[in-house]
Amino acid sequence: MGLPTLEFSDSFLDSPEFRERLQCHEIELERTNRFIKDLIKDGNMLVSALRSLSLAVQRFSQSLQEFQFECIGDAETDDEISIAQSLKEFSQLLSTMEEERKRLIQNADDVLISPLERFRKEQIGAVKEGKKQFDKETERYYSVLEKHLSVSSKKKESQLHEADSQMSKDRQVFYDASLQYVFKIQEVQERKKFEFVEPLLAFLQGLFTFYHEGYELASEFEPYKQQLQFNLQNARNNFESTRAEVERLMKRIRSAEEDFKAPSCFTMEGYLYIQEKRPLGSVWTRYYCTYQKSSKMFTMSNTESRPASRQNGVVNGTPEMFRLRSCVRRKRDSIDKRFCFDIEVVERHGVITLQALSEANRRLWMEAMDGKEPKCIELVETRGLTTLGLYRTGGVNSKVQRLMTSVFGKKRPAFLCAALFFRIRKFYSSSLTMVCLAEPLLTYRLHKEFIRAAKYDDQTYRVRAIHALVHKLPEKNRSMLDLLTNHLHKVSSHSDQNLMTVSNLGMIFGPTLMRSQEETVAAMMNIKFQNIVVEIIIENHHKVCLLVHTHTHTHTYIHINTRLTDVYIVCPWQIFGEAPDLSVPLPQAPSTRSTPRRSKAIFILLMVSLLSLRDAKALYSCEAEHSHELSFPQGALFSNVYPSVEPGWLQATYNGKTGLIPENYITYL
Repeated sequence: MGLPTLEFSDSFLDSPEFRERLQCHEIELERTNRFIKDLIKDGNMLVSALRSLSLAVQRFSQSLQEFQFECIGDAETDDEISIAQSLKEFSQLLSTMEEERKRLIQNADDVLISPLERFRKEQIGAVKEGKKQFDKETERYYSVLEKHLSVSSKKKESQLHEADSQMSKDRQVFYDASLQYVFKIQEVQERKKFEFVEPLLAFLQGLFTFYHEGYELASEFEPYKQQLQFNLQNARNNFESTRAEVERLMKRIRSAEEDFKAPSCFTMEGYLYIQEKRPLGSVWTRYYCTYQKSSKMFTMSNTESRPASRQNGVVNGTPEMFRLRSCVRRKRDSIDKRFCFDIEVVERHGVITLQALSEANRRLWMEAMDGKEPKCIELVETRGLTTLGLYRTGGVNSKVQRLMTSVFGKKRPAFLCAALFFRIRKFYSSSLTMVCLAEPLLTYRLHKEFIRAAKYDDQTYRVRAIHALVHKLPEKNRSMLDLLTNHLHKVSSHSDQNLMTVSNLGMIFGPTLMRSQEETVAAMMNIKFQNIVVEIIIENHHKVCLLVHTHTHTHTYIHINTRLTDVYIVCPWQIFGEAPDLSVPLPQAPSTRSTPRRSKAIFILLMVSLLSLRDAKALYSCEAEHSHELSFPQGALFSNVYPSVEPGWLQATYNGKTGLIPENYITYL
């Protein structure tokens, strides 16, 4: 349905139907006005988006223009040259397109936005002004008409004639306003057909011109595109032909051992983390290091410098060069980092502690540097067997760690006098008692059996049972236990000078070699039996100790058990020699009912321990170096503090965890 026609004659009647028809036109023009405003808003957004797109395409084109392909090798094929040049061709094509888009954007305001805005303001705005005038004259006319009709007929003829004449003038003014408004509203309805659509057509023509330019450029680009596709296919074929060989090479490298070393002008090179001392502790900084074995030159370049010293991700700094003096592996229990080793250089005093990326990587570095393993036992046996209180007097942890890094496994200078060694020897011995493996040498699996063996009343049974259990240990554990107890047996052989008897050594090394997996009071009560086990192993390291029934073996020496009637023979085998005859069953553990005195003694000891529990406060902060030690800050509050079996240490509870704390680090509350 179209809009109703407005007749000029209807302006004189001013009927309700005329007013309804006039209102239809007014509503339509208001809808057109809102639509044009929205169209102008969307047009501005479109132009803004086109401008942003053009700017982005220009930046993209500039990037293509500036980038230069670099191919592997010292020469390029024709295909590679064409592919590298293609980026500049793409850039030129996009630049040409953007020139046309710029013209489209520049003309958009003149051909679309401005004409629409002008039509809305001038034409539709004139209709709104006409409506205001029409409404004003309508109100005035009908007001005057009511007054005129109210004039009394008794007035003079001249007065009535003058009133009629004035009313006629007012009516004419109203009719003129009505006619002008009707004329203008119909004029705008007709003008919008072309003044509204022509700007849209002009804008679309510019858009089509832009697209046509793209079509023309695409047509011109077609031959080059075909040639480029040919070059790309050749490059793809060349890639496929070499890819299989490259992949085979990669698989060979991948299947090689993890300590594979790539060819290099250096004996060894790669990343290492180096410990750097700071006022509030130490930090680990990553360096890229190289080592030349022939010249013994070690070079390290810092890769973690401050941002100010970086340019394009490359650290601008002079590499540090040193001449290597010695290299030694760092023991795991001497530092909380893995894969560490120490080096000494000519240009620096002390040691430099480095961390490799893996165990295999550390092995490669040490092989390149002719590194050595730390030999703590050998050093103690050479210079400290007669030291008074060896292994009983502990050193300060920080000094122990520092000395372990600076002494073990290195060739000491000739001026390392005896006085200096005697001053630091307790720190060497402390390093042996600081061992804290994930599992003790005597293993958690056999812990209860060792404890049960130590509880036998008869010494013969104890030795026989412990001998059998030692041979149940894993081979590596047994070898290490053999090495250590052999050393401790040598220490005990000088007990007249160092006062370190087998009993003392058992008490010191019992918790280290045979700790319980559970931290319970019952486990604490068994610590003395752990000490007995270690004591028996040390004492019988060089003795013949395997006992068997007389019924099955020829005897050499006879031992009579005073409690039992069986006769046993002592065979000339050592505890770490051949395995015992496991077909002979071990005696059963003594019944707890037969030893009420022992149970009562344990109960009394437990009660004494519980009654002696105290609270304490930390004077200094401490960082744990082993899993059974506690870390705590200065001022930390401890509960359940009582003496530990380890000299210089206390057992305490902090934050719900129980462990060892240094005795000289706390004060009792």
